[in-house]
Amino acid sequence: MISYRHHVVSLVAVFLALAIGVALGGGPLSELGRDARATSATTRSEQQQTRRTVGFGEEFATAAAPTLYAGRLKDHPVSILTLPGADGGEVSALAAQVQQAGGTVTGTWKAQRSLVAAGEKSLVDTLGSQLMTQLDDGVVPADSSTYDRIGRLLGLSLAGTRVSADEVSSLRQSLSGADLVTAPESASRAPLVLVVLGRDGVDPAILSGLLTGLAATATGVVVAGDTASGASGDLHALRSEPVADKLTTVDGAESAVGQVTAVLALARSLKVQSGSFGASGSDGAVPLG
Repeated sequence: MISYRHHVVSLVAVFLALAIGVALGGGPLSELGRDARATSATTRSEQQQTRRTVGFGEEFATAAAPTLYAGRLKDHPVSILTLPGADGGEVSALAAQVQQAGGTVTGTWKAQRSLVAAGEKSLVDTLGSQLMTQLDDGVVPADSSTYDRIGRLLGLSLAGTRVSADEVSSLRQSLSGADLVTAPESASRAPLVLVVLGRDGVDPAILSGLLTGLAATATGVVVAGDTASGASGDLHALRSEPVADKLTTVDGAESAVGQVTAVLALARSLKVQSGSFGASGSDGAVPLG
């Protein structure tokens, strides 16, 4: 039997698709087949309608969020990892939505530029090689690449699976001391990780390697980016990488609809660790599972 929550989620997807369709109709695509005078006469009206439609979708998503979540993140801690250039307002809004879903944000970790800068690869490789030798054999595979390795070590710091509390503490201190990440002063382990992409741009190979390692050590990883990132930026590139089958991607993080979608994806990642959602997501606007 299809649940009431399933119906509501479907409606959110419909409203999001409607908002996108109207936006395209009032934007560049509206120029096709029109002369300049007709376009000039209708542009303002279409823009106003677009704003009303998008606003309605935002209000609907915000109001429907508690019903959609149904407390599915209750008793599930979540770590947030931000990449360079992440918008602070988006991060705060996503954290608030996690709490609405019953989850707890254990801490927000900030990746520093040195973690993902191509010119700092030697530092990342050296530190990663040193840290893996401090762990039991096999915790980090010996043949891991530079960024896969550091991603696994970062994942162990966040999620803490397969390592002791002392080892987690040591990893956090080392990563922070090398200025690769800024870690919260005190954060419990969290098997779910929400990664918020920034606007600075990261080499696709570096981002893919980092997230491959992170996904190997966490129960579920959701990567959220803004609409532009999903259309032609970091998120778009990530979706064509093999790691996309091991995590969930969501675009539109600057909007209420995208934020709700990201948290629904987090809840879904407890059982399903893949998917592409949002305005340009190949699996639809909103995860229905």
